[in-house]
Amino acid sequence: MSTTVETASSAVIVAIDGPSGTGKSSTSKAVAAALGLSYLDTGAQYRAITWWMLNNGIDVNNPFEIATAAAKPVIVSGTDPAGPTITVDGEDASGPIRTQEVTSKVSAVSAVPEVRTIITELQRAIAAGAVGGIVVEGRDIGTTVLPDADLKIFLTASPEARAARRSGEVKGSDLAATREALIKRDAADSGRKTSPLAKADDAVEVDTTELTLQQVIECVVTLVEEKRAAA
Repeated sequence: MSTTVETASSAVIVAIDGPSGTGKSSTSKAVAAALGLSYLDTGAQYRAITWWMLNNGIDVNNPFEIATAAAKPVIVSGTDPAGPTITVDGEDASGPIRTQEVTSKVSAVSAVPEVRTIITELQRAIAAGAVGGIVVEGRDIGTTVLPDADLKIFLTASPEARAARRSGEVKGSDLAATREALIKRDAADSGRKTSPLAKADDAVEVDTTELTLQQVIECVVTLVEEKRAAA
């Protein structure tokens, strides 16, 4: 199957990858809004399928059960950066997919090849349908989902900086525990056999440790504008 996604000549496909806590979502949404592009949070799709599995009695520690059920839920992602939405079988899942239960199980579910195949096809279809261009954020966008993306960016940050940001997002969270959870998630995502978290060879790496969110957004906007100008 071809992984090439055709878009209008003025459109640009931007892949933003990186581990949790690097500012991926905030940066991607802001860049898409600033440049009039669509936006897709691929992590939300994996969270959505994980939430569906938990709700439907699927043993998320059993890869066979996960694989067998993977094609059942209907996941629909809205691509407006000002208000991205996600539904599962017609039900709004934007809140429930952010629970700690889903967060703790999503790596196991997303490691199952059948799940990744289904979600990857969904992501490619959404990118292909974004006539004005799109910012797609995740962990394997530049390497697996959209290897022909016009611009690939890989965000990084120190574990300490990432844990501080993530703790700031979750009231009452423990900084050391958050850091430990992030490192564990990194290991799971980087070590999985199917589409591991990895930087694409042709990606631009941006270390966000010492940068404010606004500085990261400005950096990425500049990179996209440069790519558009050279097209």
